[in-house]
Amino acid sequence: MYSIVPGSVARRYNRNMAPARQPRWYVIPLRVLLVTFLLTLLAFAVSLLLGILGIVISARLRGFEPNMTLAYRHIALPIALVAGALTLIATAILEIRNYRQERTLTQIARASR
Repeated sequence: MYSIVPGSVARRYNRNMAPARQPRWYVIPLRVLLVTFLLTLLAFAVSLLLGILGIVISARLRGFEPNMTLAYRHIALPIALVAGALTLIATAILEIRNYRQERTLTQIARASR
């Protein structure tokens, strides 16, 4: 049977760990903008596809020529703008929360050495 002195494992583990690195605040806007751009682009593409399909099906049922500019102007663009605004807000909140948590954990790790 092994006998472990309390705290000895934690001290050995902390000694072998890489030093904690302070998180960088200037990375937050870059990640927020990148994620917002990608998700807005994805929302635009999906809503455009669904808008085109809807317009084509609607035009076939009514016997008219499909007007594809409606898919861009009245379906895809508004949906992409709303999705982009929501993504910007949500991503900013999540990144700031993550930054604060990382900063606190880094300070705790440095204080425990």
